[in-house]
Amino acid sequence: MDAPPFGTDYMRDMSQPDVFDRALLRRRQARAARLGPEPFLLERAAEDLADRLATVKRRFDKAVDLGTPTDALSRALAGHPGIGTLFTAAPLPEGLAGRAPAVVADEEALPFGNGALDLVVSALSLQLVNDLPGTFAQVRRALRPDGLFLAAFIGGASLSELREAFTVAETETTGGLSPRVAPFADVRDLGGLLQRAGFALPVTDVDRVVVRYSSPFGLMSDLRRMGAGNVLLERRRTPLRRATLLRAAEVYAERFSDPDGRVRATFEIVWLSGWAPDESQQKPLRPGSAKMRLADALNTRELGPDTAGDQGTS
Repeated sequence: MDAPPFGTDYMRDMSQPDVFDRALLRRRQARAARLGPEPFLLERAAEDLADRLATVKRRFDKAVDLGTPTDALSRALAGHPGIGTLFTAAPLPEGLAGRAPAVVADEEALPFGNGALDLVVSALSLQLVNDLPGTFAQVRRALRPDGLFLAAFIGGASLSELREAFTVAETETTGGLSPRVAPFADVRDLGGLLQRAGFALPVTDVDRVVVRYSSPFGLMSDLRRMGAGNVLLERRRTPLRRATLLRAAEVYAERFSDPDGRVRATFEIVWLSGWAPDESQQKPLRPGSAKMRLADALNTRELGPDTAGDQGTS
């Protein structure tokens, strides 16, 4: 079996402020693994990623599943005819159990050599990276020319109901607000970051998933088993008041319940893909190189600057 394509560790720009407590995140994920993780959202993303990859008629000899918290993506891609060896890289040994070949690696400091990989995939992990531009740049450098990066992120509109319920509850019970739901990036931000990292042919799209629960506490239990508790560095360090929690549940039920009494929770999954540049890829035409006028293509009359203002006059 091939060895993992290791390279030089990346040195992060420490001038960038951190948003997430990565050490706490690892503890929360380890606890979720012990409790038995709630897999429905991750399995949906993994199956969707496998379907998207199936439309790419390419051979990827060396691929990496980067940071996916469970083996959902590895299972979804097992036996994929276009993948040779699929390595797994995740920050916790617990997340690598049963997945081989595998390496313990943080998403913010990838150990892969330049041009060592043909494919990097990731499901619902990279939204909690502090230095996302740096991670994208590392993925770009690790890919060979015409290599593919395909990933799913939790998007910025996720859990808007929970955010609103806690905003109201904290304002009423404590007289102030504390950060509770992570400021996830939106689809336009991620598309711009792909271009900034040097990816060619970047594509982004959004999938919104609405899940229904018997009560807001069911949602909170699932988030705990996803390892998705509050890991913001600016979070309030005092324990959550019981009065605040109960009021948040009341507000949630009042504003976001269906006629049958069940409550809704919205998850936004942002998809992105980009290719390491290669001469074989399609290139945009140079300005002025078109062989047909737009007016001719549209079968209409072209108006000059002197006549444009005369439209609609008699």
